[in-house]
Amino acid sequence: MSTRTFVLVVTLLSAALAATVVGGYLIWTRTQEGTAALIGGPFELVDQSGRTVTDQTLIGKWSLIYFGYTFCPDVCPTSLTVMTQALDQVGPAADKVTPVFITVDPERDTVEQLAGYHDHFHPGFVMLTGTPAQVKTVAKAYRVYYRKAETEASTDYLMDHSSITYLMDPDGNYVTHFAHDATPEGMARTIREKVGG
Repeated sequence: MSTRTFVLVVTLLSAALAATVVGGYLIWTRTQEGTAALIGGPFELVDQSGRTVTDQTLIGKWSLIYFGYTFCPDVCPTSLTVMTQALDQVGPAADKVTPVFITVDPERDTVEQLAGYHDHFHPGFVMLTGTPAQVKTVAKAYRVYYRKAETEASTDYLMDHSSITYLMDPDGNYVTHFAHDATPEGMARTIREKVGG
């Protein structure tokens, strides 16, 4: 790895960590003030099979939602693996939870790209993409930070983004979140406590 690439990766990881900390603090502040966290809202996207999915599609089940992108070298696959392992550990309660991956890189994350990526993680995953405007809308609703990293290459680039996994209740309300350092065991324990069963 060249020095330039190393510096870029370290910078992006640092920015992602900072965004995660800030996002977590804002969520914590709102819940400490006794008001509901302003996380979630209306959206319309398309899943890995080409089916239209909206916020209403998720109503009726718990949702475990993560924003990232399929070309991410480490942060995103790690987070999705943690989600997969946590759901495997939860037991029967996992049937009440829909794991959701929403891309912040719709330029490259097509329906076909998501379909291939889906095979590497929990079979229940709903992987979503859309137009840049649709992705911007859902990211804003979930208070997710993302930005295309500036590079000389036009097709080979990284995305700087927050790395938070949200647990939403069957009515689409924010319940809690998990930072990037969450473990499968800790996530599974929290899911069992919140979801029951």
